[in-house]
Amino acid sequence: MVALREDCKLMENLVANFNYIIVVILMMIGLWSMLAQKNLIKKCIGMAIFQTGIILFFISIGAKKGARVPIIPNDAQTIPVDQLANPLTQILMLTAIVVGVATLGMALALTQKIYRQHASFDEDDILKNQGK
Repeated sequence: MVALREDCKLMENLVANFNYIIVVILMMIGLWSMLAQKNLIKKCIGMAIFQTGIILFFISIGAKKGARVPIIPNDAQTIPVDQLANPLTQILMLTAIVVGVATLGMALALTQKIYRQHASFDEDDILKNQGK
């Protein structure tokens, strides 16, 4: 009976923190791809996945259950601050998305230039042809 209660608590914790579990999985996949892959395109994809994990992490931190939008009408009564959503997290992550798209675009442009010079996306082939 005690084991069943512990299993239920474990499942409740997993469900309650599901978004954080997904964030960690995304970040680890992205980090592994950036470090372990030899193909430059796969590294760029890994960077995009890692950035997505970071953005989801910060959005998860900033989310509050039952929070209201922080737009207060003129005729409204006072609303407790703890019931308002913090817009700073969303604003910063919107900026992070723009920076991430620009970074990915720049990385892909550099990858294209490297491919034109070395006819390969593989790091080992590029380093072998470096001296030639």
